[in-house]
Amino acid sequence: MAATRYYLAQSLDGYLAEVDGGIDWLEDYEGEAELAGPDLIDGSYDEFIAGIGALAMGSATYEFVLGVGRWPYAGLPTWVFTSRRLPTMQGADIRFANGPVAPHHAHMTAAAGDRDVWLVGGGDLAWQFAADGLIDELILTVVPVVLGSGLPTFAGRLTDPLVLTGVRPFRSGMVELRYRFQGSAERSNDSDEVGG
Repeated sequence: MAATRYYLAQSLDGYLAEVDGGIDWLEDYEGEAELAGPDLIDGSYDEFIAGIGALAMGSATYEFVLGVGRWPYAGLPTWVFTSRRLPTMQGADIRFANGPVAPHHAHMTAAAGDRDVWLVGGGDLAWQFAADGLIDELILTVVPVVLGSGLPTFAGRLTDPLVLTGVRPFRSGMVELRYRFQGSAERSNDSDEVGG
């Protein structure tokens, strides 16, 4: 069964974007690590995206991607959660969704097949998924930049405990943290028992 992964970069103080949605702080970041050894990597995006079969994002994230002028997720069905009418882009398989996330989640996991669902963002949508117990893993790249304010990684408090499953330093000085939502193991065990 497809896992749902919230994969993103955030500032050191917990923001995924500036108040206006800008991510210049991330795009312009140039740093380095004063560490040596085989554990340092350049990044994990290529490895991550290869395992993705479907995406979910909020309207602000979708509009940001549209502003880039090229759809970077060709061939991947994408659910955009919005209450507004938004344009589509050539080459994009967009499915607009409204209302609670749980009823749409089953369609996403079915479309993903034997691959995973990527929860692209933003923080409000991620919080809704988490509140419904629908995120299996948080893959968080911490960028050593302090914004002071902005759009939070989650728009509300999480009640599902997180279990650290991995840490990977990047040559850029960023660090990737991997957490499993503790409830996701319980849900997986419950579904195994139901299936017999």
